[in-house]
Amino acid sequence: MKLGLQLRLKQTLAPQLIQSLKMLQMPILKLEQTIRHELATNPLLEEIEELEAEQENAEEQEAEFDVAEQEKEEESKDTLELEDYLFDDDEGYKVREPREQREERFEGAASPETSLYGHLLEQLSLLKMSEEEHLIGEYIIGNISPEGYLTISVPEMAAELEIESSKIEAVLKVIQKFDPVGIGSRDLRESLLTQLQEKGLENSLAYRIVEEHIHELDRKSILQIAKLMNVPVEKAQQAMNVIKSLSPTPTHGRFDSGALPVIPDLIIERFGDEYVVFHNDTYMPRLRINSGYKELIRRGSNSSKDTKQYIKQKLEQARWLLNSINQRRTTMINVMEAIIEEQKEFFEQGPAFLKPMIMEHIAQKVNMNVATISRVSNGKYVQTPFGVYEIKYFFNSGITMADGEDMSKRSVKQRIEEIIKAEPPDKPLSDQEIYRMLNAEGIKLARRTVTKYREELKIQPARLRKRIEPAGTK
Repeated sequence: MKLGLQLRLKQTLAPQLIQSLKMLQMPILKLEQTIRHELATNPLLEEIEELEAEQENAEEQEAEFDVAEQEKEEESKDTLELEDYLFDDDEGYKVREPREQREERFEGAASPETSLYGHLLEQLSLLKMSEEEHLIGEYIIGNISPEGYLTISVPEMAAELEIESSKIEAVLKVIQKFDPVGIGSRDLRESLLTQLQEKGLENSLAYRIVEEHIHELDRKSILQIAKLMNVPVEKAQQAMNVIKSLSPTPTHGRFDSGALPVIPDLIIERFGDEYVVFHNDTYMPRLRINSGYKELIRRGSNSSKDTKQYIKQKLEQARWLLNSINQRRTTMINVMEAIIEEQKEFFEQGPAFLKPMIMEHIAQKVNMNVATISRVSNGKYVQTPFGVYEIKYFFNSGITMADGEDMSKRSVKQRIEEIIKAEPPDKPLSDQEIYRMLNAEGIKLARRTVTKYREELKIQPARLRKRIEPAGTK
């Protein structure tokens, strides 16, 4: 038998990192549910009562620290060093009040049907996967939009999770087999191809048309498609009918939860010439480490090994939770403060003065990853002097008008949507025609950009929007 040492470099997914990322992407209602769940399942966490929090005094804290130091010296060498995981009470999760007193209460929403997020997590929980694969799966699911599309690339996920792309790609392929069909697709083409595969049509003409010419369907007639694919017109028409029967988005018509209340994560208030950002956690549970754990430490080596290990595990979980919550609050406030600096005219004069701004610019300003900025922006709302807005509302690229003025990307997309809404149902406008109309209005952009913006608006190409009104309806 030959013995030897082998040095290998292996990337693993840190639970602390995935916890922090999951917290950051949660809207405030989901965060509250998560905190209350942790309170119920982790005996080393406790909620600070409001009056108790106000009356906590420094003398008691100093006495507790003295006891901890004394115990530390008395413990034997084989005792688990639980004090390495101690928290000062000040390091718990506490609330930063935006006002001296807040009387308003948010009315709870009616219990909705299972959300897309919960539906996917339930399917993930049924699979036999390693802990790391489950963590990756949860992260991927957290980055799937309500329409069912993946909102972040595999390389971006790999960079943020500090793990190999191959591991993420493998888990993504598993999730893309979940219900609904096409979930986790990166674009319309991938979604339609997945739906066709599910129907057993991967060798069909419809599959070939989507795979090779999805971006040309809005400007080609059935005759042109038949010629392009070298098939009879009748077959081309049949293939197009199959394509029209597919869902435009993976979740089309499903997981509608009705009108849910919008609770802002952040509140912006003006004091003189300054804008101050507060995290809206006034009614969130205020957490700290349960003081009862000190009694367990006091017992030292008298406690069983299993007990010590259990305490250590729960203390680590509590530490990760509190750190993640505090980091979430700090990150969101820093990002919003940077947005205020860049969009000062909006906060001074209103929505009409919103300037073009991209996430990359804010990412550089606060020294964060663009994916982090995206996670802060999606599904999170901020209360401003002009109303409540989703944070991603403030991000939009600019288009230069014929007169040299900048026009926000959002305004251009809104104009495209207006043009399509006003089009004749039986003669929908192609992207080329929309492009010409925009150029005539002084909005200079490429035809490909029109296609891109239309797809971002989740609007089907002209060939799939055509509707023939029954005779006699006019």
